[in-house]
Amino acid sequence: MTDAQDTLFDGDFSPLPEDLGFRGPVACRAADITYRQLDYWARTGLVVPEIRPAGGSGTQRLYSFRDILILKVIKRLLDAGVSLPQIRTAIEHLRARGVEDLTEVTLMSDGISVYECTSDDEVIDLLRGGQGMFGIALGRVWEDIEGTLLALPTERAEAAAVLTDELATRRRARATG
Repeated sequence: MTDAQDTLFDGDFSPLPEDLGFRGPVACRAADITYRQLDYWARTGLVVPEIRPAGGSGTQRLYSFRDILILKVIKRLLDAGVSLPQIRTAIEHLRARGVEDLTEVTLMSDGISVYECTSDDEVIDLLRGGQGMFGIALGRVWEDIEGTLLALPTERAEAAAVLTDELATRRRARATG
């Protein structure tokens, strides 16, 4: 788990236990992204799996509820035409700021820049400029994925570690054989 990613979510916002996560294919389905995107974003540090990052051959990444929330927001920003470098900047800004209640944040964008709004007045100020804007209310994204994830298969971090160790033991036994 990266410290920078953790600061984006001060507090316990996840509706699931901390050690309960989702494998990559499940995270992809919940966030409506491809596995290639998921892998690239993990390797480049945009969204590092909070519960268990990849640890070499045979290990499975496990994504937390919060990771999938970020993935879904990134997907919505991409769909709206925001470039990945701008998205990285927006996510880094939110992490640096340490938003306490993410459900109170609305991300606004004109397709080029991303703005964080935490009040109706800030949203209105942005719209007064006359430029076309779209918004992503993070609380709404939260609600959308919460229902989806509760119906998808989860995995405990330590259970996967036992399975990985068992597989590693079998591979070693076959290699020495």
